[in-house]
Parts: sequence; structure tokens; C-alpha cells
Amino acid sequence: MHGNAHDPDLEGHIITVPEVRMSPDLKLATIYVMPLGGRDRDVVLAALERNKKFLRGEIARRVNLKFAPDVRFRIDDRFDEAERIEKLLRTPAVQKDLAADSDED
Repeated sequence: MHGNAHDPDLEGHIITVPEVRMSPDLKLATIYVMPLGGRDRDVVLAALERNKKFLRGEIARRVNLKFAPDVRFRIDDRFDEAERIEKLLRTPAVQKDLAADSDED
């Protein structure tokens, strides 16, 4: 957000972090990310991996844990999955089933 990680592949990208999953022992944080508009996913993911050490240090300064967790970055596929489900719901076969269900009520 603040541009502290000086990487040309991250500049100009707004990255959303919709979820962080911690392992039960709090030693590993899986950070799910999505570049705005979903563009340049692989480039952004690679840049985050290159800057992992710096980002882990930033997390350690801001999170009150005994040890800073190792971090790994993953693309958040929820948006793609939601779009896929939305497309399925709009198919004629599903629309027919939904119409049949509403007629029975």
C-alpha cells in the first residue's frame, strides 16, 4: 500500500489481500492475493515471492507474535469461482429448473 517494497513488477498494481490463513502453530501464513482486475497475476505473485523476506519483516513489526511466521503467497481464486457459479446459474437448464421450483411454491 505504501510502496515500501521497491519492485518494478509491483509498482502500478493494487493488490487485494482477502484472506490470510495461519497454520495451527502460527509458524506459516498463507496469504491469498489478487491484483486489481486480476491482471498480471503471475508477475505479481513472482514479485511478492522475491520480496518475501522484506514483507515478512514488515509483518513481524506489525503483528504481536513471539516469532514472525513464514509467509507464502497464493492467488485467491474465489472471484473466478464465483464467476463460474454465476455463469452456471444463468444457463438455460438451470434457469428452467429454477423456474420449475418457483412454480411449485
